Amino acid sequence: MTTLSEFNRYGEELEKILILRTSPLAVKMLEREGDIPEGAIRPKKDQGIHISQCQAFAMSRRQRVTVAMLEEDNWCFAPIIAYGLEEKPDDPDMQQFVTFPTFERDKYVGIVSAPLRAANFEPDVVIIYSNTAQQRNMLLPISSKERDKVDYHFFPPACAYQVVPVMSGGRFMVTLPDPGDHMRALAGEDEIILSVPKDKMEVLVMALRQMEERQFGYARSGMLMLHDFAQPPLYQTLFKRWGLYEEGTDEGEKK
Repeated sequence: MTTLSEFNRYGEELEKILILRTSPLAVKMLEREGDIPEGAIRPKKDQGIHISQCQAFAMSRRQRVTVAMLEEDNWCFAPIIAYGLEEKPDDPDMQQFVTFPTFERDKYVGIVSAPLRAANFEPDVVIIYSNTAQQRNMLLPISSKERDKVDYHFFPPACAYQVVPVMSGGRFMVTLPDPGDHMRALAGEDEIILSVPKDKMEVLVMALRQMEERQFGYARSGMLMLHDFAQPPLYQTLFKRWGLYEEGTDEGEKK
């Protein structure tokens, strides 16, 4: 079982290996108000303001603060419904807006987020904002038996899909910042998001470590437009099979 100190170390490693611009997020659902970790900001109680969930995530990943969001802190309907704080409305004209997954009603009272490297609680989900190349480097080394556990959803509300199906299904989830995240929480136009179940974090970090050891990590993935490039062993094996490999060459160049 992964300890809190290990989760913190994973956060540090992810930031370093992937050269992330913002911190990976530790996210935990709160079953009672007493579960709010020490030092967490309560927007309404502490500052007299309301914010959206994506803004809370932005504060945690950019300003590296812990933010607890209960129903009264929210200024967006989607997380209130998604996290089971209120029932889905049954109005016919609202149905197209509430098709997203939800937790059962009243199972949780809220949610808390913090930078993974400094979180003082064990997360249920880790959410990583990155660019597409950084996400590719996270997904590529995942073993073939784990790849069928990678889901994706590219429509709003992102705050629902980044948390609910990840916890309930134990699967990776790829999402895009939705319009609210972009307009209100200032998510970049080049950002994409990976949500990781807590019990998959070791798998992810170990795979990234191996990529680094083999010198295939993100920091080494420079772009070079070369013809007759040096072929990796797999390429050489297949080109030999197909009669396209030039015997006697040092780097396995194709004809």
